[in-house]
Amino acid sequence: MSVFQSLLARFRAPVPPIDDTLWAHALTRVPLANALDAPRAHYLRQLAASFLHTKRFHALGDASLDDFWRLAIAMQASLPALPHGPKVFKGWTNVLVYPGEFNVRRSHHDAPTGVITESDDTLIGEAWERGPMILSLADVALDLEAPWDGVNVVIHEMAHKLDMLAGPANGVPPLPGGINRREWIGSMQQGFERLSKAVGRRRKTAIDPYAAEAPEEYFAVTSEMHFSQPALLREAEPDVARLLDAYYGPSPAD
Repeated sequence: MSVFQSLLARFRAPVPPIDDTLWAHALTRVPLANALDAPRAHYLRQLAASFLHTKRFHALGDASLDDFWRLAIAMQASLPALPHGPKVFKGWTNVLVYPGEFNVRRSHHDAPTGVITESDDTLIGEAWERGPMILSLADVALDLEAPWDGVNVVIHEMAHKLDMLAGPANGVPPLPGGINRREWIGSMQQGFERLSKAVGRRRKTAIDPYAAEAPEEYFAVTSEMHFSQPALLREAEPDVARLLDAYYGPSPAD
């Protein structure tokens, strides 16, 4: 059987349910999931089971991944999928988990001069188009300990994955029929530009300055805030907060 046939068989096989005891334990450790109402928690369990069934987890370095940590990651990755269903998990297979921060070598080609420069970035998460989701387990653990501080690395990377369903990340994921694409682009762009100007002037901002790096980072960072600090997002950017409410559904923090 080829690799493709093996993966296809895996997707077509029945999704094994999550063990009751494991699920109950995970709910006590993952506050964002525990805060959901009963119907959404029930659907989250189905989505997390689908995520676990269709993704392959790889522990890198001395990272230790047991059933709880795989489920905790799957639960948080499934939160942004609640209104959209398991179809948003398509197009990629692997979850790579480092014990902590990891380094990535970047190459930049300057077209006018033809010069290629390389640099190392230290990251806690990354998502590749049609490639893996990469996470720092230490930061996943920190997010469970401080769930309402506006930061969640799994949701950040899952937002990139949703964005990439339409091609290279640009801050505009495929939108449901109830959201006007022109309104989304306009409101997100205006919010991004306001933040970029404030960061450029070295002003303190409610939204993490990292969101000013690019429109796709603005979408991912504000997605984190939607799930874990929505009141602050509504105060800072009410139009953006309203669009994310429409896209993701109600925040578990509300």
